[in-house]
Amino acid sequence: MTKKEILSKTENYVRDKLEGEGSGHDWWHIHRVRNTALKLGEEENADLFIVELAALLHDIADHKFHDGDEEIGPSTARNWLENLNIDEPVIDHVTQIIRDVSFKGADVETPMKTIEGKVVQDADRLDAIGAIGIARAFAYGGHKGRELHNPGITPESHDSFDSYKKSTGPTLNHFYEKLFLLKDRMNTKAGHKLAEERHRFMEEFVDQFLDEWDGNYES
Repeated sequence: MTKKEILSKTENYVRDKLEGEGSGHDWWHIHRVRNTALKLGEEENADLFIVELAALLHDIADHKFHDGDEEIGPSTARNWLENLNIDEPVIDHVTQIIRDVSFKGADVETPMKTIEGKVVQDADRLDAIGAIGIARAFAYGGHKGRELHNPGITPESHDSFDSYKKSTGPTLNHFYEKLFLLKDRMNTKAGHKLAEERHRFMEEFVDQFLDEWDGNYES
């Protein structure tokens, strides 16, 4: 099987599983991450086959929808790739990227071991910020039944993945607990440059949100 055939089959597999999902972790999230990762990968001279496979499979079984199981994503991807008779070093590389890609808390380091992992992580994080990131945050908050905002519940700085996974705070807290932190955690120069503009947009949005929440307006 050629690389093109492997990627085509994987795209169809992921699309069939995630199309129509309503929490912001749908096929179109995968599509955007794949395209951004490939652009970053070209600039960084990464192995684009690894980049595309990992980007396509990075959310195939997200822990958030499987009782916090951190291994279900890598294991699901491994099963798929083994069924395609992919070489073991490629499977190991892709599943390691999937295992390490997620944000795990403000005080938790999440280094990527390879340039392929770095560009996929940057692409995934870029899709979590800016206008689309805002939309995805509130889509997920609604999916989980969370309040938009509650001034009585302050944001937390999670010091472990377990505490981060157990967080049930309002959606606006997520901006302080994760989204505002991502700009400075980009791995690549191009990723950081893209993140800066999206970060500024989020800051403006939150300022406007809080002004409207408090009833502030110019006469």
